[in-house]
Amino acid sequence: MNNIILIRFNEIHLKGGNKKYFTRLLYNNIKYALRNIECKIENIQNRLLVRDYQDEDEIIDILRSIFGIHSISRAVELDSSVENINNYVSKMVVESTFKCDVNRAEKSFPVKSNEYEADLGEIILKNNEKAKVNVHKPEVIIHVDIRENGKTYIFKDIIYAYSGLPLGEYRDGLLLLSGGIDSPVAGFCMAKRGLRQDMLHFDSYPYTSPQAKDKVITLARTVAKFNGARFLYICSMTKMQEAFHINCKPEYAINLLRRAMVRVANAICDKYNYKTIITGESLGQVASQTIESLSNTDGVSEHLIVRPLISFNKEEIIAIAKDINTYETSILPYEDCCTVFLPQNPVIKPIKVISEKEESRVIDYEELLKSVIENIEVIDLSK
Repeated sequence: MNNIILIRFNEIHLKGGNKKYFTRLLYNNIKYALRNIECKIENIQNRLLVRDYQDEDEIIDILRSIFGIHSISRAVELDSSVENINNYVSKMVVESTFKCDVNRAEKSFPVKSNEYEADLGEIILKNNEKAKVNVHKPEVIIHVDIRENGKTYIFKDIIYAYSGLPLGEYRDGLLLLSGGIDSPVAGFCMAKRGLRQDMLHFDSYPYTSPQAKDKVITLARTVAKFNGARFLYICSMTKMQEAFHINCKPEYAINLLRRAMVRVANAICDKYNYKTIITGESLGQVASQTIESLSNTDGVSEHLIVRPLISFNKEEIIAIAKDINTYETSILPYEDCCTVFLPQNPVIKPIKVISEKEESRVIDYEELLKSVIENIEVIDLSK
């Protein structure tokens, strides 16, 4: 008999001929996440498991953050036989209502699931005076998972993870990470669909403080636990914002800044082969997130812009932020790039030709943009 951690997945089962590929991705992601912990990881049919470990709680905490995992259980492993299972169950202490749940994945096992559930229930009742059967709302469920590898796994508790798809092998996404609540949640949501990402942050030093930058680095390290990010790019938009402030209509300042940000993101995508840009925008949340504003900024992008929070309200976003431990950092009161030179009445329905005309007022626009891109700071989050 061995103590193991049993790992289950669900969406991977739907991948047909690609199931082995996604299972391998999940296995590799778990192996990497547990690289600093002494343990062994095994791939059995339709399950993964961890054995030969010391700190069970630490491992489970890490596993809960790995996309592709549906649920986790602390379990015991037995050789599959009626005698072994009956003997183990007879020694279990049950002092509440219960039921037995048998999963007979190995069809050659001599007793069918429903029949064996009743047999095991009788054994528990015989050996526990306080135990009572309740098949509808039991306080305890005793799970008996009889697998194809000749082993049976017995457990009581199921710890649910985030499910989704395992992160892909390559960093195909570039998350535009602000210091706010929304963008970390957007990165989390896309990671749940298997999109591995790096991150890009825009600052406006000295109008924004070093503390604002430190805040974003902290956010990036938290989000990286979910989206697999290695690099955080930090881009100063100060000179461009000053140019917009001096030369352009104030109501178009945010629109012009957003367009410039997308151009910078496109340049990074081209240089490092990212295939998509992710933002935390939610429709109608602020003036720059109207259909017209979003379409206006999309028009300068050569890469797909994905907005996973587009239909979310603020309460839904905050709930996820709290769950993934980014909320408290996000609400720290430090300046954000977009709050610098903020106009009193920003345009909510920008017109493309006017945006282009305002950009043309900045005579050295292309040189400024080139300088911004050339001076991007790169932070290695793995260090």
